[in-house]
Amino acid sequence: MENSLTVAAISTPVGSGGISIIRISGENAFTIIKKIFVPKHTKDISEAKSHTIHFGIIADEGKTIDEVLVSVMKKPNTYTKEDIVEINCHGGIIPTQRVLDAVLKYGADLAEPGEFTKRAFLNGRLDLSQAESVIDLITAKTDLSRQSAVNQLEGSLSHKISALKNSVADLLSHIEVNIDYPEYDIEQLSIDTIETTVIQINTEIKSLLTTSDTGKIIREGISTAIVGKPNVGKSSLLNALIGEQRAIVTDIPGTTRDLIEEYVNLHGIPLKLVDTAGIRETEDVVEKIGVDLSRRAIDSAELILFILDNSSPISDEDISILERIKDKKHIIILNKSDLPEAIDFSILGDSINNVPIIKLSITQNTGLDDLEKTIKKIFMSGEIDVNNEVILTNVRHKNALNKAEESLSNVLTSIKLLHTQELLAIDLQNAYRYLGEITGESVSEDIIHSIFSRFCLGK
Repeated sequence: MENSLTVAAISTPVGSGGISIIRISGENAFTIIKKIFVPKHTKDISEAKSHTIHFGIIADEGKTIDEVLVSVMKKPNTYTKEDIVEINCHGGIIPTQRVLDAVLKYGADLAEPGEFTKRAFLNGRLDLSQAESVIDLITAKTDLSRQSAVNQLEGSLSHKISALKNSVADLLSHIEVNIDYPEYDIEQLSIDTIETTVIQINTEIKSLLTTSDTGKIIREGISTAIVGKPNVGKSSLLNALIGEQRAIVTDIPGTTRDLIEEYVNLHGIPLKLVDTAGIRETEDVVEKIGVDLSRRAIDSAELILFILDNSSPISDEDISILERIKDKKHIIILNKSDLPEAIDFSILGDSINNVPIIKLSITQNTGLDDLEKTIKKIFMSGEIDVNNEVILTNVRHKNALNKAEESLSNVLTSIKLLHTQELLAIDLQNAYRYLGEITGESVSEDIIHSIFSRFCLGK
């Protein structure tokens, strides 16, 4: 992959602010900055000590663009392991863009999304799993997901995968020596030893795979649909959970016509809440579209919060919704529990067996704690300690580990069928390669491009 160009991009959000940062990385970083930066005190910016900051102006053809601070970071002790210059200019779209234009005019190419982190990977500062954790850190929605990303950035997963790879490599090297040099008096591993070692490695992989469901929740959240017939309190529940007036609440049935999505932090677990339109038969064209969207939201959700009006008898609409969600994880919420109860659950029969039922009064602010505890109990077994365990948060990593586990299982099958060591070596090589895909040693250029294309510009 071509990595010789000097690239630049804005590394701060576009808009008004105190400062904006334009980052330049590559072999010509200092050549470019010398053409546009007029320092107040430093004679030659390229001769300045690494990791220092210098005051001056950015100018083009003698015209001042902005007063700036320029940070000098010399390779190899930089984010990309290349020479890096960062221009700190005044925040705002116009001055930031003018400074970037000057940088591009004098030799830099505009960086692609994630190109600085991609260079850090290609230059060996980060492995691929660490590079992926950077975007997880940027997009973290809870402190738990932030800490998980930080741990991966610091190498918690990398160290685990490296240990597994070393175990496979040691086993493979012994077998291949025996195959290639049978005439030498080299201590051979017994089949029992090979089998025991493979079982041990596979047990560690399986243990890591068991964390993937928890890891997915930490990283992406739980897709949660709030459903029910009109005017049972769906939008009120959304507003109560996120702590603000996000959805319009009225006594008029059918007020919500579209899906409203919000993230909420539930004891460190992100919930992706979707407030749906009330599900009922309607002749209103717009409302009918909203009802269709609600049904699709139910089909794609991982958790359903099904709201019933505690003060009204169960209707055919309620029964129809319950039938649609019966095969999904769901919680029945009895809203308006401060009013006289009018619900007869015997109508629902066995369909509510083992389904959590929470009594709630949004107007009286009661029952929300019980709801939150129930959601956590459904999806989490015990407390999550991201500091003391490696948690798998990435689907790509999970797929690679599944393939590695399958290859090692093939080794065990070959041992039972008394296959030759050449066949054992093939499956061990595959397992080693799949583990290497996680950290980037054996991954295609297309996958690398796909991963970094999801990054923002300037990172």
